[in-house]
Amino acid sequence: MLITFALAQSVLSQRVRQPRDVVEAYQVCQQFQRLMADTLDFDHAFEATFTRNAARRREIAIYEGEFGSLDFSRVDNATLIDAFKSRMQILYLMLPLASPDNKEEEELFFPPAMKEIFERKPPSAVEDFPAYAVQLKRDATEFRAHLNQLASEYPAVSKRITEFKNELLKKIDPPQRIVKPLTAYSRGRVLGLHEEYYQIGDYAVIREGRQMRIIGIRFFSRLF
Repeated sequence: MLITFALAQSVLSQRVRQPRDVVEAYQVCQQFQRLMADTLDFDHAFEATFTRNAARRREIAIYEGEFGSLDFSRVDNATLIDAFKSRMQILYLMLPLASPDNKEEEELFFPPAMKEIFERKPPSAVEDFPAYAVQLKRDATEFRAHLNQLASEYPAVSKRITEFKNELLKKIDPPQRIVKPLTAYSRGRVLGLHEEYYQIGDYAVIREGRQMRIIGIRFFSRLF
């Protein structure tokens, strides 16, 4: 029995040799998390690790940004992508403050001005979307300043931020099986029906030229 147990442990300890695409897919996801842990700068992490294809970026912004059912054909790529980046930035800055321990903390973390940021809705008219995108960028800047001030004044907030960054720095390990590509990506029109991608934890990753690139994050799992 001891020999059998030892052999079983030896087999389990051996890592499955993953294909090159899978190895690099895990690496780019880890890179994204390291960059976010550094300064919580979504723009920087996005530019370093996400798809560089303009059409895919646009579709990511439309789907992941959840900006409603406007006719986005009348909104240029840069405006859409900037709005998406700002919205994601706000969400990432909010995460260290999620689930306050009591009512006093909730009021401290999310005073009326900060609640207004989270309650801000996309415009009902497409003509107003550029102004909305500009406002989102201001909101992101304002919330970062709020988070930094809290961290400088309250050790508990500084600890929350450190713990959140440490979570991001945890290694993402592949399973003890060969990770295979998927098709029929269902999150918007980022990929065609038969284009392959890998689901690496919360991240969807594709090969784009000589590099693996992220095309989406299942962000809800980072909120709860």
